[in-house]
Amino acid sequence: MLNIHNLSISFGGEYLFEEISFRLSAGDRVGLIGKNGAGKSTMLKILSKEQEPDSGQIAMDKEVRIGFLKQDIDFVFGRTVLEEAYEAFVEIKKTERDIDKINTQLAERTDYESENYNQLITDLSDLTHHYEILGGYNYQGETERVLQGLGFMREDFEKLTDTFSGGWRMRIELAKLLLQNNDILLLDEPTNHLDIESIIWLENFLKNYIGVVVIVSHDKMFLDNVTNRTIEISLGRIYDYNKPYSKYLVLREEIREQQLATQKNQSKQIEQTEKLIEKFRAKASKASMAQSLIKKLDKIERIEVDEDDNAVMNVSFPISKQPGKVVIEADGIGKSYGEKQILSGIELLVERGAKIAFVGQNGQGKTTFAKIIVDEISYDGELKLGHNVEIGYFAQNQSEYLDGEITVHETMINAANEKNRIKVRDMLGSFLFRGDEVDKKVKVLSGGERNRLALCKLLLEPFNVLVMDEPTNHLDIKSKNVLKEALQRFEGTLILVSHDRDFLQGMTNSVYEFKNKKIKEYLGDINFYLEERRVDDLREIEKKDKQTQSVSASKKETSKQSYQDQKKLKSLNNKLSNIESKINKLEREIKEIDVELAINYDQTIAQPDFFDKYQSKKKFLASLMKDWEILQEEMDAIDNN
Repeated sequence: MLNIHNLSISFGGEYLFEEISFRLSAGDRVGLIGKNGAGKSTMLKILSKEQEPDSGQIAMDKEVRIGFLKQDIDFVFGRTVLEEAYEAFVEIKKTERDIDKINTQLAERTDYESENYNQLITDLSDLTHHYEILGGYNYQGETERVLQGLGFMREDFEKLTDTFSGGWRMRIELAKLLLQNNDILLLDEPTNHLDIESIIWLENFLKNYIGVVVIVSHDKMFLDNVTNRTIEISLGRIYDYNKPYSKYLVLREEIREQQLATQKNQSKQIEQTEKLIEKFRAKASKASMAQSLIKKLDKIERIEVDEDDNAVMNVSFPISKQPGKVVIEADGIGKSYGEKQILSGIELLVERGAKIAFVGQNGQGKTTFAKIIVDEISYDGELKLGHNVEIGYFAQNQSEYLDGEITVHETMINAANEKNRIKVRDMLGSFLFRGDEVDKKVKVLSGGERNRLALCKLLLEPFNVLVMDEPTNHLDIKSKNVLKEALQRFEGTLILVSHDRDFLQGMTNSVYEFKNKKIKEYLGDINFYLEERRVDDLREIEKKDKQTQSVSASKKETSKQSYQDQKKLKSLNNKLSNIESKINKLEREIKEIDVELAINYDQTIAQPDFFDKYQSKKKFLASLMKDWEILQEEMDAIDNN
C-alpha cells in the first residue's frame, strides 16, 4: 500500500534518520516508538505529505486516503459537536450544497418545458445518485455512533465545541478521522486525552480496521493490545519487527545479545589471525602465508551490534527548606461547576515527607483537588498550608503554558532569577537540551521535549511540596524511568495524579481513591491498593467502576419503567446489537472490495456480476444504517418517557 525507500531528513546539519526503508501493507498496525525527539512525529508528517524529506521516495497506490491525528490541532469555533464532526464528510457536504442549490432553482423557475429546466432535473438525478453512493443517507447515524463510542452523550451533540476542553476537542478530531474511511491512519498520541472506556472502544475499533494504522504512543498497554508490528527510530536508524511492543523489546534484546556473542567470537578469531600474520611476517619462508591471511582478514565482514541511544535526563528535585510537620490540612472541601458537584466534604491531612497517589476515573475530581491545593481555582471549605510550605506544581497541560514563539533558552532565562540565571545552560543540558538545541523555538519541539522543558522550568522555583498531575504524558519510556528515580530520591512531600501503574509502583506510601465526590485512603503502595480492590491494574478498576455505574443507573432507570417498556427495550436492544454486528461485517466486506479495486482494478471488475453485487452490498448497508437510526430513536423515546 505504501513504500518508503531511502528516506532521510536532517535538522541543523544532524540527521533524524538517514536512508531508511520499509513497507506498509493493509492490516499492519504499527507502533512507531523511540525517544522524545527521535523523529516519530516528523515521520508521521512525512507519511502524511505535510512535510517533505531531504531525500528518498514515498510510493503509494493510487487514490490512497491518509488520515492524520496530530498532537496539536487547530479548531474553528462557533460549530456544534455534530457540525464539527460532519466536517469529516467533505464530498458529501459539497454534494448536499449542490443538491440544495438545484432544488432552489427548480422551485424559483417556471420554464418547465425549457431545455435548461430539464438539464437541472437530470443534474439533480445524477447528484442524488452520487450522494447515495457516497453514503449520504447514513453518515449522520454513523457520526452519532462514533461520537458516543468516544464518550459523548446525545445531549452534547448540539453544544458548541467552544465549551469543551482541549481533550474533548481532540476526541472530536479523532471521530472525524475515524469517519473518513481512510486507508491509512496516522495517530500521534491518540490516548493522551481519552478516559479508560474510550481507550477500550478505540482499541476495539483499531483491531478490526483493515487498512494501515501507524501509532505513536507511550502507553505500553495500548500498544500491546492494538499493534502487530513495531518500528523503533533510534540514532538515525530503524528497527522493524512483526511483534507488538513488549514482545519486540524482548526480541530486540535477544538479537542484541546474539550480536554481542557473535562479535566476541569474531574478535577472537581476528585477534588470532593477526597474531599469526605477525608471526609469519618475521619469516621469509612464511611471507606468502602471511599475505594470504591478510587477504582473508580483509574479506571478513565485521559484525556490528545495534547501537542503543542511552542518553537520558539527569534530574534532581532538591527541597527548598524544611517545612513544619503538617504541610496540608483540608477541611470540608467542596467544588461544583454550575449544578454539577465534583467534590463534597473532603477531609485530608498531609504530613511532611508523605508520598501520595491520587487515583480514580476521569471526572472524579483528582485534577480539581490538585488545583485547589495550589490555589488555582475557587472552592468551598477550608484549606491550610503548613509553616514554610512552598509548593511546586506540574499541571497536566503544563507544556501548553510555554510560549511557542520564543526559544528553549529564552523560556528558561525569562523564568529565572538573579541567583539561578547562570545555571540555565547546565540545567538545560541535564534535560538533554544541548548545543544548538537550546536555540530551537518551542513550537518546533515534540510533545515529549516540551514536557522535558516544562520539568526543567519547574526547577527554577523553590519548593518542598511537589504536586504533579499526569507528568508522564508524552514522555518516552526511558525519560519516565529517569523521572521516577528522581522523584523516589525527592526528600520533600509528593502528591502524584496518575493512571500509570508502572510509574506509580514503588513511588508512594498511601493511595487516595476519588469516587462519588469523596476520597478513600489506602495505607500502602499502588500494589496494596490494587490487591484491596481485587484487580490487576488501574484500567480494570476504572472499567469496573464504569460498568458498576452503568448498571446502577440502568437499574434506577428500569425501576421507573413499566414492564411492557422493559420488555420492548430488551427486544430493541437485541435487534440493535444484531444490526450493529451486520453493519460491521458489511463495512469490512466493502472495504476489502475497495482495497482489491485499488490494487487490481481490471481483474476485480472482470468477476461475474461484480458491480451488481457491489451495489447490492452498499444498498443493504444503507438500509441497515437507516434501521439502526430508527431503533435508536425508539429506544431513546422509551428512555425519555
